[in-house]
Amino acid sequence: MKPTHIEHIGIAVKQLDEAISYYEKLLGTKCYAIEEVKDQRVRTAFFKVGQTKIELLESTDPEGPVGKFIEKKGEGIHHIAFAVNGLEDALAEAKNEGIKLIDEQPRKGAEGLHIAFLHPKSTFGVLTELCEDKNKS
Repeated sequence: MKPTHIEHIGIAVKQLDEAISYYEKLLGTKCYAIEEVKDQRVRTAFFKVGQTKIELLESTDPEGPVGKFIEKKGEGIHHIAFAVNGLEDALAEAKNEGIKLIDEQPRKGAEGLHIAFLHPKSTFGVLTELCEDKNKS
């Protein structure tokens, strides 16, 4: 598996509107997209910084993954996402290397990407997301 670039850094926040305001001031740019990903129980907001994006994540359900994360660890960096070509192959390679997968198969994520997560117990405590933009493949 050879990532092409850091696709985004996911940051868990309690209040999306407050966080958007902060990041717009910090980065000197406007949030370019807000989207709800129902199956992940989050609302997301995106900023572009060079080739990398910042994804803010607000839980829509306290029992969802981001809600549980914030309850346990508080706001902050939630995950790092790497862009790959051939997500299915990257998952198979990770599994063959003994990396525990959260997602055995890709699923739909924000911005129409296909995504899959690697378990932080296998990635030195960092929740790692692999992303593929099928429109660019």
